[in-house]
Amino acid sequence: MRIPISWLSEFVDVPKDVTPEEIHAALVKVGLEEEDVHTFDVTGPVVVGQVLEFTPEPQSNGKTINWCQVDVGPSTSPGQARDIRGIVCGAHNFVVGDKVVVSLPGAVLPGPFPISARTTYGHVSDGMIASARELGLGEEHDGILRLAELGLDPEVGADAIALLGLDDWAVEVNITPDRGYAFSIRGIAREYSHATGAAFHDPALVPSLVELVETPASGFPVTIDDRGPVRDQIGASVFVTRVVRGIDASRPSPAWLVTRLKLAGIRSISLVVDVTNYVMLELGQPIHGYDLDKLSGGITVRRAAQGEELVTLDGQRRKLHQQDLVIADDSGAIGLAGVMGGESTEIGDATSNVLIEAANFDPVSIARTARRHKLPSEASRRFERGVDPDVADAAAARVVQLLEELAGGHADRLGSRLHAAPAPKPIELPDGYVNSIVGADYSDRETLSALGDIGGVIESTDGALLVTPPTWRPDLTDKATLAEEVARIIGYDRIPAVLPVAPPGRGLTREQRLRRSAAHILAANGLTEVLAYPFVDSTSNDTFGSAAAGPVPAMKLANPLDGEAPFLRTSLIPGLVDIAHRNLSRGLVDLGIYELGSVFRPVAGRTYGSGPLPSGIVRPSDGELAELLDSIPPQPLHLGALFVGTAIPKQPGQVAVQRGLSDALDAARQVALAVHATVSTRAGSHQALHPGRTAELFVGDRSIGYAGELLPALAEEYDLPRVTAVLELDLGLLIELAAREVSPTAIATFPAATQDLSLVVPIEIPAGDVLGAVVEGAGELLEDARLVDDYRGSGIPAGSRSLTFALRFRAADRTLTAVEASDAKLAGAALAGKRFGATVRE
Repeated sequence: MRIPISWLSEFVDVPKDVTPEEIHAALVKVGLEEEDVHTFDVTGPVVVGQVLEFTPEPQSNGKTINWCQVDVGPSTSPGQARDIRGIVCGAHNFVVGDKVVVSLPGAVLPGPFPISARTTYGHVSDGMIASARELGLGEEHDGILRLAELGLDPEVGADAIALLGLDDWAVEVNITPDRGYAFSIRGIAREYSHATGAAFHDPALVPSLVELVETPASGFPVTIDDRGPVRDQIGASVFVTRVVRGIDASRPSPAWLVTRLKLAGIRSISLVVDVTNYVMLELGQPIHGYDLDKLSGGITVRRAAQGEELVTLDGQRRKLHQQDLVIADDSGAIGLAGVMGGESTEIGDATSNVLIEAANFDPVSIARTARRHKLPSEASRRFERGVDPDVADAAAARVVQLLEELAGGHADRLGSRLHAAPAPKPIELPDGYVNSIVGADYSDRETLSALGDIGGVIESTDGALLVTPPTWRPDLTDKATLAEEVARIIGYDRIPAVLPVAPPGRGLTREQRLRRSAAHILAANGLTEVLAYPFVDSTSNDTFGSAAAGPVPAMKLANPLDGEAPFLRTSLIPGLVDIAHRNLSRGLVDLGIYELGSVFRPVAGRTYGSGPLPSGIVRPSDGELAELLDSIPPQPLHLGALFVGTAIPKQPGQVAVQRGLSDALDAARQVALAVHATVSTRAGSHQALHPGRTAELFVGDRSIGYAGELLPALAEEYDLPRVTAVLELDLGLLIELAAREVSPTAIATFPAATQDLSLVVPIEIPAGDVLGAVVEGAGELLEDARLVDDYRGSGIPAGSRSLTFALRFRAADRTLTAVEASDAKLAGAALAGKRFGATVRE
């Protein structure tokens, strides 16, 4: 919301020398966020000039310029009464005697565009005759700005900056969705008054306006034929119409009106439209005007009929939805209520009689229509947040005033007034409640003053206050919102800063600590944490989400944010693949990324989310919470990782080391160690992974996930490198299976004995199973064992392979002999031979 300072000053006492920073600081005190400062960026000398004569001069390039003699005011040179400047002008929309805006040398126009005397087209042009666009007043650039078109006849030589309001400025603040009343100068002026104590003058209570409001207007037929299709909420609770006759719609908008609209972020269109926009900004009430002579009969507010169409003011033919609220006459729909009017009743230069509409529409209905038709507007933005139902009469009367003043019209007694908006309900505020919830020590007087300042009607009862919120504050619904208002109005600086003390013996749970440990270990190993959207298409779930046991059913959203991604993810890998693709397209080719997040695994045949929701007013009971948890699908916590590119880049003396399956397996082992678990691997299968480069991960005999390399064809489909390794673990299950207590390992004081063991086994036997048998058979003297070679070639029988393990033996109480180490090694080999037919390779 942009607030021109001259406009704000009409409704609240603002110091004459106030700065934008001071205005922003005051509004920040009452919770409005500062955004920007807007000015016209025009500096003088910019004066009113009068064209004395001009000579058209055709040029060789086919263009004709005008060599003009322009009077710019009294001369400061001795012996010369008037200051006459020679100026080259390319426009042709003026005549001798026109008063124009002249930028003299030394002036700076928006851009910045400094003005100086310069030679052009064979003349020294001593200034520039400016257009509206060059002054920042609009987009018109077909000709120069003629002041008569703005209804101005100023003295030649007068300061044009002050004349056109180009010395005004505006502050911009961000309005949160719950504070729709602040989408107006009226609302901002009230907030500035709260912040500074300055006197507020309500523009809706100006005596002349009140007198006009109290002048009855009737006889125009209006029917509200609607009850909301989703909620028991009428589509229009207020509908006020007034008629102004005999206007001259072709008159130009005055300079002050154009300037204020421009500073407020709205371009000038035509006088009648500018007036309705001006009143909307001033009072916060959207206004729509109809050409009365184009209406057929009265007005009906209703829902759109099946198959009904409407051509809106932007020239687009729109197919209406049956939930769209429309304004209709006897000919059919003539406007989308609260969003945009229709072309058939548009006001043009020939319009002489205007019907003014000021209504209050259901916020939900307007929001849905605006989004359905992708048609956000200044009006819908206000209706969505809630408009004061009691300001409609004043807004309609204000438009009548301005059309009488600026367009030469006169008010007619024809009109209507329907008002069915419910009165605000009183809220009980118990004594001491505000202090208890805010933590500040407010006196009763301060609380009463704050509630009165926001417009509340207060009644004292035993032990409580009954506070009726004002009509412009639909966000005040309970005692908590009243307490928040008291804190805001008195000042957030009164709330003490007290650091809460955690009760002894508490902190992070075991699961929270281990989740953090898993994330930290991956980050410490050079991976980057990412966060992907949980919404995917069916292909992504089918490709990446199936388990070895079979397909996993997916949960489809009833109202997805993106119609092309209506499913909840069953795996983290689709999101990691999308993120990798995006980074690779931007030149980041070496990636190690991971994500901790929930996946959604509904049970086949179950229906979720069909039960009623709690009211939200009180805390649900334990039984209700249990039912809620049962109404959502299981959401296990998973950990996913993806690796592409090089782990070690090529450099002098070092060849590049590519990322691959080994990195995914190493990440799995690191995560397992971080949560105090031991993970083992077996050859696995997954429809998205290379059949020879896939490992299933186990803790004991429980499968916790998989690691592998994407199928080359799948990697190519997603524009990823041929070797792309992925990892996905059920982190929640891994933590559940991890050791509850961890004993420290004593530092070894005796030397280790190392030996290698090569076993020939059938090729289909997993190396992990063989290693497990060796470890089990070797006994407690074996400190460490790992696979170092897998050989298949000369000297090895067909259908077999040679697995070589590096073994490290150590005793806690003595130095082992070679015989002891060899005996332990052979014991491991014997158990492997017994289980898998392994033989020691000679």
